[in-house]
Amino acid sequence: MDINETIKLLEQLIATPSVSRDEKAAADLLQQRMEDWGLCPQRTGNNVMAMGPQKPERPTLLLNAHIDTVKPVSSWSRDPFTPCREGDRLYGLGSNDCGGGLVSLLHTFRELTTADAETAYNLVFLATAEEEVGGRNGISLMLPLLPETDVAIVGEPTGLKPAIAEKGLMVIDGIARGKSGHAAREEGVNAIYEALDDLLWLRDYRFKKSSQLLGPTKMSVTVIESGTQHNVVPDECRFVIDVRTNEFYQNPYVFAFLQRHMKKCELTARSFRLESSHIATDHPLVQRCIKMGMKPYGSPTLSDQALMPFPSLKLGPGESSRSHSADEFILISEIQQAVSTYRQLLLP
Repeated sequence: MDINETIKLLEQLIATPSVSRDEKAAADLLQQRMEDWGLCPQRTGNNVMAMGPQKPERPTLLLNAHIDTVKPVSSWSRDPFTPCREGDRLYGLGSNDCGGGLVSLLHTFRELTTADAETAYNLVFLATAEEEVGGRNGISLMLPLLPETDVAIVGEPTGLKPAIAEKGLMVIDGIARGKSGHAAREEGVNAIYEALDDLLWLRDYRFKKSSQLLGPTKMSVTVIESGTQHNVVPDECRFVIDVRTNEFYQNPYVFAFLQRHMKKCELTARSFRLESSHIATDHPLVQRCIKMGMKPYGSPTLSDQALMPFPSLKLGPGESSRSHSADEFILISEIQQAVSTYRQLLLP
């Protein structure tokens, strides 16, 4: 099967803007190409799914990657929506995160299902929307429509190393309240000062249980807003806490813990749904990776894996460090290697 067709599809996807919640054109393109290849895709919203031959004696494996991208940052030195090949590099928004994984998984799915190869699994391919924003019209919408699934490969950029665990995410909005007054006089209650002790506690606190794969649970204050002008004592100080949990701490527990220890700030969690996830090292798919010479690791970044109720691992071409950055790129050789790796992983 011609890898050049796969690279051409990736170039077309780069040229089709698909920022989260605006993926229709990219989903249309992907659906049309899959129909051209005889894969009988099923469309739900901006998600596209296809199923290979199903045999009851085989476990079912989901091949998943997302079609949406983040918004391009201002420091791009080239047009992020114009694919550009320079030697082995293919530049463009979404090329690395996660277009390379998407087209590599699709190429593998197409190769193994149209040839009716004797794979170790029943294969399901799923391209999902809204991954970058944790939206409810992506993987969450598709989970009830999937066949009973035993395990999944998520095609995020991992340098083709199996990420068998990933940190969870909880975003918390905090607010400290004061009383406004004139800055020139001793009046009012400064909401920034009210928040200081709690913010310092957040900076210094360390959770006791550290994970071998994921390290410690981490809390970071990433946004802070207060005040209207220089001569008015602010009556509100708002901030955002980014919490990355390991497998020892569930999001609701961490939230309740913070509520008990922060003395002057009110907290509101945006969601508890993105928990830490992991797959056992003795799982047959992980063991196959190890036998192929791959070394499992824990990933600090989040993916749709967090919402999957079945075992899963991340394994894809590209490097996570290139994601969400200016002049994002994927190597053509990385895609070729990914296809070869997936084929070896899925065949008996």
